[in-house]
Amino acid sequence: MELKLTEVTKKYGGFTAVDNISLTMTGGVYGLLGVNGAGKTTLMRMLCTLLKPTSGSITCDGRDIFAMDASYRGLLGYLPQDFGFYPDFTVRDYLRYIASIKGLRPAVAAKRTEELIGRVGLVKAADKKMKKLSGGMKRRAGIAQAMLNDPKILILDEPTSGLDPNERIRFRNLISELSEERMVLLSTHIVPDVEYIANEIWLMKDGVMVQSGTPDEVIASMPERVWICRTDKQTASKLMERYQVSNIKTEAQGAELRLIAAACPAEGARQTEASLEDVFLYYFGEKAGEENGVV
Repeated sequence: MELKLTEVTKKYGGFTAVDNISLTMTGGVYGLLGVNGAGKTTLMRMLCTLLKPTSGSITCDGRDIFAMDASYRGLLGYLPQDFGFYPDFTVRDYLRYIASIKGLRPAVAAKRTEELIGRVGLVKAADKKMKKLSGGMKRRAGIAQAMLNDPKILILDEPTSGLDPNERIRFRNLISELSEERMVLLSTHIVPDVEYIANEIWLMKDGVMVQSGTPDEVIASMPERVWICRTDKQTASKLMERYQVSNIKTEAQGAELRLIAAACPAEGARQTEASLEDVFLYYFGEKAGEENGVV
């Protein structure tokens, strides 16, 4: 299966939310990285046929997804950033209700509901009301509803936002497992959520795709280098004003900085391997000193 975007643009009056994007998805996990307001949700809503592009096309195996209508939506599972639910429904009732909306026969819906409750780890919470669930459990229920129709295309918008580290790890593992049989597009501004599971990463900024490729290719795309620099606090403050700083570790005699620079930023600085977080800072961040003027 191939999902293809060709010169897709979405405008709201004079504002361009998505600007001339061309991409192709086939299988595996695609990580869409960008800060809030980058245009990620607008792009995903177009992929889910909730919004029409102002120009360009989106096709599934060569057919326009908007012309495919219900046949395309039958291939699709979608978890929006804020998904709706009836708070007094139990998890089991909620999933069966969503299954009925998706047109599953009652017997199939009942069987699929129980399968997914087990798969997302909600067996003990199946008879709890949705309003009583933790944030992580609600997200698991959300991905279960997206999976009810066994979709071939799974689109997840900021699925780990607000979750604690353990829930985020559980969620990443689940997404990786689900991707074995389908294509998954995961939108986030949290780098570790895609660093270890994405086959391909897209970096989106101000509606434009600024970089794409495998994690290694995206890391290699950064023209500047990453340095570790241990120095006194006064020098550290000057470096923070001049360079993008991805990490600061305060020490008794000064500070250790991890920063991005084209050449050696200070005497004694040593070069180190770049990470995806460094790349994210390079494309989306500002100099640390503009927000944190002191060490």
